[in-house]
Amino acid sequence: MLSEKGNRFSIDEAHDPDIGQNAVQRYNLEKNEYFILAVDSNKVELVLENKLDREKQKELNLLLTALDGGSPQRSGTVVIHVTVLDANDNAPVFSQAVYKASLPENSPPDTIVINVSATDADEGVNGDVTYQFGHVSEDDVNVFSIDPKTGEIRVTGVIDFEEISSFEMRVKAKDGLGLTSYAKVIIDITDVNDNAPVIYLKSLTNPIPENVSPGTEVGIINVQDRDSEANGQVRCFIQQNVPFKLVPSIKNYYSLVSTGQLDREVVSDYNITISATDEGSPPLSSSKSVQLSVADINDNPPVFEEQSYSAYVSENNKPGSTLCSVSARDPDWRQNGTVIYSLLSGEVNGAPVSSYVSVNGDTGVIHAVRSFDYEQFRSFKVQVMARDNGSPPLSSNVTVSVFISDVNDNSPQILYPAPEGNSFMTELVPKAAHGGSLVSKVIAVDADSGQNAWLSYHIVKSTDPGLFSIGVHSGEIRTQRDISESDSMKQNLIVSVKDNGQPSLSATCSMYLLISDNLAEVPQLKEMSNYENNSKMTSYLIIALVSVSTFFLTFIIIILGVRFCRRRKPRLLFDGAVAIPSAYLPPNYADVDGTGTLRSTYNYDAYLTTGSRTSDFKFVTSYNDNTLPSDQTLRKSPSDFADVFGDSDGSPEVGILLLP
Repeated sequence: MLSEKGNRFSIDEAHDPDIGQNAVQRYNLEKNEYFILAVDSNKVELVLENKLDREKQKELNLLLTALDGGSPQRSGTVVIHVTVLDANDNAPVFSQAVYKASLPENSPPDTIVINVSATDADEGVNGDVTYQFGHVSEDDVNVFSIDPKTGEIRVTGVIDFEEISSFEMRVKAKDGLGLTSYAKVIIDITDVNDNAPVIYLKSLTNPIPENVSPGTEVGIINVQDRDSEANGQVRCFIQQNVPFKLVPSIKNYYSLVSTGQLDREVVSDYNITISATDEGSPPLSSSKSVQLSVADINDNPPVFEEQSYSAYVSENNKPGSTLCSVSARDPDWRQNGTVIYSLLSGEVNGAPVSSYVSVNGDTGVIHAVRSFDYEQFRSFKVQVMARDNGSPPLSSNVTVSVFISDVNDNSPQILYPAPEGNSFMTELVPKAAHGGSLVSKVIAVDADSGQNAWLSYHIVKSTDPGLFSIGVHSGEIRTQRDISESDSMKQNLIVSVKDNGQPSLSATCSMYLLISDNLAEVPQLKEMSNYENNSKMTSYLIIALVSVSTFFLTFIIIILGVRFCRRRKPRLLFDGAVAIPSAYLPPNYADVDGTGTLRSTYNYDAYLTTGSRTSDFKFVTSYNDNTLPSDQTLRKSPSDFADVFGDSDGSPEVGILLLP
């Protein structure tokens, strides 16, 4: 029990049957530290001199002696048994003033953090201790709980190191009657690598010009990890093979810089994946995609799809017809890639190129401005420029070759014999000519080309159909059989020359042949002339032969001298083209060799006097052994001609055709 100092406790008095002086005279209490004896005439009391402490001494035995006054003196003793009752005079006492514990974050609920303990020296209800948190926030109460009986502190909520790295709480211990004491509990939360790095894009230049130099900063990246120490140490990098890299800047900041030359025409957009990994165990990582566009610069000129273009058009085309189309591609964007076509200045046959063709600036289609003539020119070239709309503009050129194809728009032109008119041509055929002998040749050209100039010769009418034939491709007139006495001396052949075009064009001529071995029979030519042409040209021709006979011989001598001066080259045997005076060539005559018009098996020389287009009588000699020897024709003396044409009037001119 708990008594205050000075409290009195009455005890029963001692009894002695004696009286007077022999009765109880005094009391004596055994010395102790708690009680003293107070005796008065009426009562005996124990006085509490010092406080009792049950926790030190639960019970006391006091020896009380009563003494009488007799002699001998007698006494009596009694033992006072004092039981100290418990009083709630002791508060609970914790085993530690401060409790410390370490707890990993994300610990699961019901995890025991620490066990606090307090004792109370009292007993019974006074010593029954219970535990509870004292003066803690609501957040702490939601995270931890304490067992009121055992003092175990357990996890009841989510523990996040990144939110709270430590907890400090007071724990109260209370006995049954309300005495309390307090202790401090400090719980340190240890970090767990439970947070992946977070990547933030602070700035980005988007789009970036494709001509930026390597090392240009295009963005700033910030990386954060809420964990601590090694768990919060982050490495940042780019995984793809892209022309960019990350350069560390201040803490947790990186610069995104270019590492190579960009080309929008190769890659116009980059999807850059930036990855960050911490150094925790196990490590956590995260990534972020950055879309980066490349802005176009006019760095590409238009490029034509072909290195050169060829256009084919038939002559006599309609103005405005389409020749061909050119196309150029510019990989640049928008106006930098918009292509405009134009013709470069130039001349074609002395005229501006724009007077021949035009080009559509948007589509590149080339049109003919005029109608073309194959016989004037067969091809020409123009330069087409493709220019973009960039600033400054870029351009490129391409050559367009225009080839004009031939159309069969020219009829064959007969060079020999001359076309029919007021004159006629006569050739002398020896009577002794055998079958197959060459007696003459029709010479014709066609200003067209190719198959349009492939000529074929046909006899459409003849005096004696079975006597002469003509080479279909050569135009050579030969005897089909030996000449007989019954054959008419005057032979008239009408020859048609056709080309191979579609449709075919043709021309005709008349060939007059005189079968005779000497010039004595020549007077009959007049009748032939009257029969065929009804003109007086025969008489003029006879007169001309007589008057120029001397000139003829002189002309032969000159020819022989010229040949001798040409290093004795055998004129009569050379295998070459037909030598035709320029007066017989058409103005548009293009080619003879290679078109099938003339064959080079034989050589023909035509020697005509001045004005021979109206003096068409021919003396023929053959270079072929199958024909009559030349000394029987050309080597006639001038007197022979005089005998024959002596009675003729006029001065006809003489033309001579030498045939192989």
